[in-house]
Amino acid sequence: MIKTIDKNDWPLFRVIIPAFPEINIFTRQARKTTSLGPIMVATVANKLWGWRVEVIDENNCSGAPKDKNGLLDHAVLQKENPAAIVGFYCGLTSTIERVWELADHYHQEKIPTIAGGRHAYYCPEEMLRNNIDVIVHGDGEPVIHHILNALKQGNSWKDTPGISFLENKQVKSNPPEAVEVAELSNLPYPDFGLLKYVKMKIYPIGRIRGCSMNCEFCSVKGKPRWAEGRYLFNVVKWLVETRRACHFFIVDDRLEEDLEGTLDFFRMISDKYGSRLCFTVQTRLETAKNTKLLEVMKKAGVRYVFIGYESPIDEDLKVMRKGYSSSNMLEWTKVLRRYFWVHGMFIFGYPSENKASSLTAKEKFEQFRKFICQASLDTIQILLPIPLVGTVLRERLKKAGKIFPLELVPWSKYDGAYPCFRPDDTSARELQEAAIKLMKRVYNPWSLVRILLRIVSFPIYLLRGWRNWYRGWYRDVIKYGGHLLIQRWRKRQKKDKFMERLEKY
Repeated sequence: MIKTIDKNDWPLFRVIIPAFPEINIFTRQARKTTSLGPIMVATVANKLWGWRVEVIDENNCSGAPKDKNGLLDHAVLQKENPAAIVGFYCGLTSTIERVWELADHYHQEKIPTIAGGRHAYYCPEEMLRNNIDVIVHGDGEPVIHHILNALKQGNSWKDTPGISFLENKQVKSNPPEAVEVAELSNLPYPDFGLLKYVKMKIYPIGRIRGCSMNCEFCSVKGKPRWAEGRYLFNVVKWLVETRRACHFFIVDDRLEEDLEGTLDFFRMISDKYGSRLCFTVQTRLETAKNTKLLEVMKKAGVRYVFIGYESPIDEDLKVMRKGYSSSNMLEWTKVLRRYFWVHGMFIFGYPSENKASSLTAKEKFEQFRKFICQASLDTIQILLPIPLVGTVLRERLKKAGKIFPLELVPWSKYDGAYPCFRPDDTSARELQEAAIKLMKRVYNPWSLVRILLRIVSFPIYLLRGWRNWYRGWYRDVIKYGGHLLIQRWRKRQKKDKFMERLEKY
C-alpha cells in the first residue's frame, strides 16, 4: 500500500517583502505588482523536497489580517499558518526598520530569520544585531537551497557559502564574497502562485544582473551577467499561458546591457504576440540613438520607458558619473517620445564635490524647471539625493561629515522625499520644498480641468486619432492622481513634524 504524503505537514518557509514606512511615489504601483528577487528565491525553495513556501508582500496584501496600525498582523498569520523559518527582502533601505520590527516578533517566537538584499549585504553587522540570524551575500537562489537542505537534514547551516552570522557575539562570514548563480539561463521561471493575498496586474521579469556603469549614487555594482533572450521569452510565454499575464515590467537596470540578447527577445515577442502585450522597461537616455532597437521594442509592445535623467545640469552629471552631458538630452527625449510614454527620473540638489558650486540653489531650480517644461515628459519623479549604503556618494558625504545621524534621520526617511545630509548652498527645508515645487508644476489640480475638457471635446480630438486623445487624457489622469498623492504626503508630513526636528538640529 502506497502511503499518501500530506504536504501540509511539511515545515513552512515564509518570505516577507516589508511595507513602505509611508506613502510615496511607488505606493500606487506597489499595489499592482511585487519584487522579483524574493519570488525567485521562493521559487527555488519551493522545488526542494520537504518544504512549503509562501511569499507575503506587505505592500500588496488586500484581504490579509491587519493590526491596529493597518499593517499585516503577523501574530495572526503565524497562528493560522506557522512558519518554521522566515526570510526578509532588504532591497529597499527605507523598509529596514520594518524588517527589524518583524524580526523581533519572530525572534521572540524562536523562528530562525534570514535577510538578503543590498542593504543587508552592505550592513551585515547592523542586521545581525537586530534579530536577523543569517545574512545572504549576493544571489539568494543557491544560498537558500543550501540553508533549507541543511535545516531539513538536521545539519548546521553555518557551513553554507555566501552568508554572515553571529558567533560568540562576533560577525563571521563564510566566505565574505558574494555568491552568484553560475548560469542565469538555468534559473526556474518565477512562480507568482506562491504569493498570498496579492492582486497581480504587472508582472516583474528580468534576465540581467549587475551594471557596467559606475554612477556615484547607485549601489548596483559588479560585472553584468545575463540569461539568453530566449529564457526571458519563455518566461513571458509561460506567464501568458498559465496566468493570463499581459503587462510586464522588465526590472533590469539597463535594458541595453546585452544588446543582442535584448533584440532577440523583443523579436521573438513580436513574432509570437505582435504588440498585444504591454512592456515597461528601464534604459539609458542614449538608447534614443539606436533607432533599430526602438523600432523592435515598439513592435513588441513596449509602451513605457523609465529614463534616469538625474539632472539637466552638466556639473551634476559629471559628479554623478553619468557618462554624458546635457547637450543632447532634449533631442534624445523627443525621439523617445515619438515611440513611447516617457517617465523621467531626476535627483534634485545633488551635492557638488567642491564646497562652492558654480550655480546657486535658485539657478539649479530654474534649470530643472526649464528642462522639464521643454522636454514635455509624460510623467516625472523628482527625488532628493539618497546616500545609500554601498555607494560612493555615501562614503564621500560621510567623510565630509555631512550625513545626518540615524537618530535624527532614520533609514525610514531614505526614500528620496527627505534630506538625509546637510546641503551646501541652501537649508534642508528649502531643498525639500524646491523638489516638491518642481513636482507640483507637473502634478497639479489643473489636470482635472484638462480631463473634463478632453472628455467634452472628444469628437474633435478623435479626428487626430484615438491614440493621441487617449495618451493626453491618461496623462492628465495620472497627473491629477499625483497631485492627490502629494497632498496626502504633505498632510502626513505636517503631523510628523520631521522638518521641525531637523531644523532644531
